[in-house]
Amino acid sequence: MPVIDADAIADVADRLFDAIERADTALIERLWDDDVLVWHSGDREDNDRPRALRVIYWFIKRTADRRYEILDRQLFDGGFVQQHILHANCRNGASISMRVCIVIKLGGNGLINRIDEYFDPAEMAPLLESADSQRN
Repeated sequence: MPVIDADAIADVADRLFDAIERADTALIERLWDDDVLVWHSGDREDNDRPRALRVIYWFIKRTADRRYEILDRQLFDGGFVQQHILHANCRNGASISMRVCIVIKLGGNGLINRIDEYFDPAEMAPLLESADSQRN
């Protein structure tokens, strides 16, 4: 498996979070390997690519804007770990600020093939209330 250099890893990280901020779902899809597996706090098992993309699309649809406040990012051979605060304004006027630790691994092709995301699910309550209010 080819070694991915630090600049390429940092570039994928920057492009991923920028794409989420801008709601560029096409770029998110291009950055993810076909066999990517994603796990979030509270998940019982890994999500495959289609399920994980539905979660991203749901999040983007429920928020008017998103911003990552990066607290720390450490690169390692084949990926990175990042701590950030995800700020988002919900479409109902509420907002969230979630502290997150995310571990992302890249395959030999330079695409994301594993995501493990750790956060307190309680911090998503305003977003979930936004979803409930949109159903009523």
